[in-house]
Amino acid sequence: MMELMRKRRSIRKYKEQAVDKESLDLLIETLLRSPTSMNNRPWEFIIVDKPELLSKLSKAKKHGSDFLEKAPLGIVICADSSKSDVWVEDCSIASILVQMTAESLGLGSCWIQIRKRNYNEDKTSEKYIQGILGIPEHINVLSIISIGRPDETRKPVPKSSLDYRKVKYNNFIEILKHE
Repeated sequence: MMELMRKRRSIRKYKEQAVDKESLDLLIETLLRSPTSMNNRPWEFIIVDKPELLSKLSKAKKHGSDFLEKAPLGIVICADSSKSDVWVEDCSIASILVQMTAESLGLGSCWIQIRKRNYNEDKTSEKYIQGILGIPEHINVLSIISIGRPDETRKPVPKSSLDYRKVKYNNFIEILKHE
C-alpha cells in the first residue's frame, strides 16, 4: 500500500485505449466494497465510457475538468443524502479507494471536484451533471474520477518534501520531530 501511495499522482493525460473489462470489474468491486458509516451505502456510481458523454461532463465546471474529454473512463460518484448525514465522507472514501485500485492496476486517475462547484453563474456543476445523466434531484454528486492508461509521467513526491510540520504530537502546538 505504501508503495502505491508513494507513486500515485493525479494523471490528466490518457492514452486512447479503453479500460479493459477485467480492470473495470475490479474498479466496480472496489466501489461496492467501500466502507460506509453504519453500512448505509448511500452512494451510487455511474460508469461513463461514451466519448460524447465524457465530452459533456468535461464542461461541468470552468476549471479542472476539461481533461475528462480525452479520458476513456469517468466514474461519477454520488449519493442519496437522505440515507446518511455523512454521505460526503462515504463518497470521498469510495473516490480515493477507486483511485488507489486504479494505481494498482497500472491506470492513472484524477479526482474532479463537483460538490460546491459551478457550471456557470446560474447553474451548479451538480445540476448540470444531473441533467446530462438523468440523475434524480435527491441524489447529490460529489466527484468524477477520470481513469485511463497514463500518457504522462509524473515523478513521485520525494519524502524529503513532505511537510512534517502538519503532524502534531499529543496537542496542536507540539510538532512531531521527524528525521
